[in-house]
Amino acid sequence: MDRATQEKLKKGLQALQRNDTLVALMHLEDVFHEQPTARVQSALAYCLAIERRQFQKAQQLCKAALNEEPNNPQHYYYLGRIYLLARQRRPAIMTFRKGLKLKRHQPIIDELRRLGTRREPVFPSLARGHFLNRSAGKILAKLSDHSA
Repeated sequence: MDRATQEKLKKGLQALQRNDTLVALMHLEDVFHEQPTARVQSALAYCLAIERRQFQKAQQLCKAALNEEPNNPQHYYYLGRIYLLARQRRPAIMTFRKGLKLKRHQPIIDELRRLGTRREPVFPSLARGHFLNRSAGKILAKLSDHSA
């Protein structure tokens, strides 16, 4: 990687740390065209999901990065965040857990804590997604919000 590309990568990753995803996207796109590494690919995917709402493309890029570096928890973190942005909570949690099995990764731990744990279904004999469990769960959640 030449010096100019390294500088763009550094600026892109710094912008991403500051949550300035638009600036990060611009730098990472340039770097990706010159040097498509897994690290750049997953960070770029996350920026695409946030800035351009291109969830399918972002997921594909991130999964490709995971195929190259399956033991890097950062890729799992970005893919999980992309799933959350696409309102796909279940795959996000599964992805975070896979990443956490590899290595203790604080951003993943923080994300799982933020998501919280699920309550037991109201009717344990029925599937969690059953109409009665979903309806009763929503009603009980509303009642507990109003009582607090």
